[in-house]
Amino acid sequence: MDSAKKKTNGVHANATHDESHVLHNSLNSKPPTVASATGSYMTMSTGQRVLDACTGAAVAIIGHNDPDVKAAVMEQMSKVCYTHTVAFTTVAAEELADDILGGNPYGLSRAFFVCSGSEAMDSALKLARQYYVEIGQPGRTHIVARERAYHGNTVAAMSVGSHVSRRAPFEKALMLENVSFVSPTYAYRHQHPNESEEGYASRLVLELDEHFQAHGPENVMAFVSEPVGGATAGCLTAPKGYYQGVRRLCDQYGILLIFDEVMCGSGRTGTYFAFEQEGEGVYPDLITMGKGLGGGFAPMGAVLVHDKIIKGFQKGSAWFVHSHTYQAHGVGCAAALAVQKVLRRDRLIERSATKGNWLRGALVRTFGDRKYVGEIRGKGLFWGIEFVKDKATKEPFEPSLRFTWRIVDEALRRGLSVYPGAGTADGFKGDHIIIAPAYNMSDDEFDEMLRLLKDTYEVVEMEVIALVDAV
Repeated sequence: MDSAKKKTNGVHANATHDESHVLHNSLNSKPPTVASATGSYMTMSTGQRVLDACTGAAVAIIGHNDPDVKAAVMEQMSKVCYTHTVAFTTVAAEELADDILGGNPYGLSRAFFVCSGSEAMDSALKLARQYYVEIGQPGRTHIVARERAYHGNTVAAMSVGSHVSRRAPFEKALMLENVSFVSPTYAYRHQHPNESEEGYASRLVLELDEHFQAHGPENVMAFVSEPVGGATAGCLTAPKGYYQGVRRLCDQYGILLIFDEVMCGSGRTGTYFAFEQEGEGVYPDLITMGKGLGGGFAPMGAVLVHDKIIKGFQKGSAWFVHSHTYQAHGVGCAAALAVQKVLRRDRLIERSATKGNWLRGALVRTFGDRKYVGEIRGKGLFWGIEFVKDKATKEPFEPSLRFTWRIVDEALRRGLSVYPGAGTADGFKGDHIIIAPAYNMSDDEFDEMLRLLKDTYEVVEMEVIALVDAV
């Protein structure tokens, strides 16, 4: 029998239900299939309804299947989907940039639209490097970033990140060598006993200053940082005054400050930009966006560029040596523009702030005293729960226990989706989950989310207590 006869409707006749030609992360199993999604719920192919408490990866900020965004996408598709954006532009791209950058907030004046946060970070690094070439400082080649951070999966983005397990297979082969790291803003594990918040901030800023000096400030082109940490350690926040000190150092040495707001931006923390909460005088030279920018309706990312960088380019070649086939894609920009309009119309960023305050209190009341909950941290509707084996010593669980995955699996069994994280404490050990619901999740759905998460934790706690006692 020839190969054509071995297939039925394009599927091999001997394929089983669980086999897939898609290269999923796990090569041994196929993930559950989402058949449809509306609002804060996903419906699986089995018929199970799952409350999306993490909006995928903090992406679907206005929920799933919004009619206004769908209408905007259909309208754009009826006009033009694709243009080669080195040669042409679209109304959708221009209007999206105007919507975000009208009035040049914090000196940001241009937007470079791409299809992901990883592409955005690579683009930001190229902008930083070319900027110094344009202004006659080509010796600036070094990049400083922070430990316990994640900035994307492309080679340059992964090189400035410190997600140990994601980097591991590619060390010594693909990672950039002109990158070094300083301490994270991880008060739970790194703030000294009896050290004030201001003292902790000053110590971190001093460490960064000494790091710049050790590498020669004239050789450093950028410092890369998440205003609120994302996937690697679960919603790490900075001590008061830290970013004001960082901004002063970058200005002193002429180093560019790159904020990564792919996960924490677009209103997730209760302000449109997460850095807006870090004190007077704090602003980025470059800022990356993604995830919530397009709300999951289209692959979208962006770099927003400060006017001083644009002026540096204009005095030089006036040409950015970088492009992508699908940059500023018309349909993606139309979707993202529609998402911005929904945010503004329904005052959803304000809701992220107010409902975030409620969620913080609810999480602390429900989980703060539980046996294995070490810390609850975050801002707005972006909260991490770190789990530990011993609350007094902050000792993490052994990875073999799979504490995070026990939570994730039990939650899904009950109809709740949460975002997993492992290697929290040091890159190898540690467990956390992230709660990042849609900004327009209803009050009843918030209550349901909390109930399901409480029931999930209680089951896992009893399982783990039994395992520990057995040992």
